[in-house]
Amino acid sequence: MANRIVVDPITRIEGHLRIEVEVKDGKITDAYSSSPMVRGLENIVKGRDPRDVWAFVQRACGVCTTVHALASVRSVEDALGIQIPPNAEMVRNIMEGSLYMHDHVVHFYHLHALDWVDVVNALQADPAETSALAQSISSWPKSSPGYFSDIKKRVTRFVESGQLGIFANGYWGHPQMKLPPAVNLLAVAHYLEALEWQKEIVKVHTIFGGKNPHPNYLVGGMACAINEESPGGLNAERLAYVGRLIKEGQQFVEQVYLPDLMAIASFYKDWGAIGKGFGNYMSYGDFPTNGYADVSNFKFPQGIILDRDLSKVYDVDHRNEDIEEFVNNSWYDAYAEGTETGRHPWDGETNINYSGPKPPYEQLDVNQKYSFIKTPRWQGKPMEVGPLARLLVGYARGNEEIQELVGGALAQLEVPVEALFSTLGRTAARGLETKLVAQWTQDFYATLMNNIKNGDTRMANTENWEPASWPAEAKGVGFSEAPRGALAHWIRIKDGKTANYQLVVPSTWNASPRDPKGQRSAYESTLLDTPVADPELPLEIIRTIHSFDPCIACAVHLYDEHGKHLSQVQNVSSCDI
Repeated sequence: MANRIVVDPITRIEGHLRIEVEVKDGKITDAYSSSPMVRGLENIVKGRDPRDVWAFVQRACGVCTTVHALASVRSVEDALGIQIPPNAEMVRNIMEGSLYMHDHVVHFYHLHALDWVDVVNALQADPAETSALAQSISSWPKSSPGYFSDIKKRVTRFVESGQLGIFANGYWGHPQMKLPPAVNLLAVAHYLEALEWQKEIVKVHTIFGGKNPHPNYLVGGMACAINEESPGGLNAERLAYVGRLIKEGQQFVEQVYLPDLMAIASFYKDWGAIGKGFGNYMSYGDFPTNGYADVSNFKFPQGIILDRDLSKVYDVDHRNEDIEEFVNNSWYDAYAEGTETGRHPWDGETNINYSGPKPPYEQLDVNQKYSFIKTPRWQGKPMEVGPLARLLVGYARGNEEIQELVGGALAQLEVPVEALFSTLGRTAARGLETKLVAQWTQDFYATLMNNIKNGDTRMANTENWEPASWPAEAKGVGFSEAPRGALAHWIRIKDGKTANYQLVVPSTWNASPRDPKGQRSAYESTLLDTPVADPELPLEIIRTIHSFDPCIACAVHLYDEHGKHLSQVQNVSSCDI
């Protein structure tokens, strides 16, 4: 009987991330990251038409939806030597840029901000004081005392009813909550505004991709036809609407998100020394401006930084043996070479073999395999990926745009460059890059409109569409910078079908278990030395884990140096995704 593989479309989003840590003298001395849910998409797409694979693997995620489709079509195009038209490249960039704006804003306000903002304390705020604060940091029009008074009344009704609704189960009153009431009320108001704003920016995906959250892509370009006169195509009206949505997105980022981020960060400068980890950072680079093959013209530079040394940047090569995946601590069959050996993704296997404890269980047996996440390494080294990695690589590469933005933020907060290597730096990097991406998206849109104005309406290259034109065997890699970090899909094609397929996603890099050398990955490493004020309310753990914006929900367990279970925290709204 065939093995049954259950694919949850939101495995990487609302899947289960389990964190176990050891606490001694109020600080974390060891940490373990485990995901007890499995994806299995690699097996599902075997034997399928490579031109259709994007539609399957896109369901790996329900939040950063478009990036898996993008990586997939790029892998097939790479394998078959297909170059897409400039318009298709710009449309893909615009869709990815609007995703960044949506994704990062939603993460900040609706997922991560509640780790720093005390919603209940906002009820103590003076609306006039909040108004004065808002007007001092931004020109956003919704900033009157009356506006904040109305927000305060809405939140008061929540609290007085005893049913906090969307604000339930937070760490309200925690000793690590440091914001004054006025800042808390400001953040709560913008939390509610972001709920309304976020449903608008995703319309970009609907216009270009036909739907959201899983818009359509096409091997060779995009499936949306430009016809300024036809009501059925991308006409002038719809293109103008896209331009308006991008502009409104940029305004929200610059006038709401960034000012709030910097205001909140100013009260938590001590977190510039917490959550540092091992200090290796990797960016694949993304947002091509001269074709996917020309990495030098990517808006996000590609590269690797080791041991926090910004004086040297190493190149990334997806085709050699630098990148390998290990399964020594993962619930899969060992490779034929043994548990100490990794494999390049082109030769990877996904043979599920759960050998862990039967749920429910109190603690992981960390001397055995303890996660469904594989363990990728670059030249045998663990890597952190994500917004911080992207900005650090750009900073170290000498990118003037990134250096100016990062330098300005450090000066405003009055913190040294070393503060970047932290939970605070990780959170700030996400907001800073959103400002960059919002401007770049404007530029991509301007380029697209100029191309159309000059008579170029090409949106797809179909020269190698038919399998009859393909070689008997081919292999390709499609990489991108998803909002959460370096993402790549590797494909082998044989006789017109998908012979092997492997996804290595940002959460795989960041959340994986230990490798054969015992090296921790990013989640496990960054939790070391984190202070825990109250084991019953482990807010500090949640802050660091959320600074990565994990595509997995979390349950956190704590135990002391003697293995005694201290507390278990599950289904807390501030850590649910």
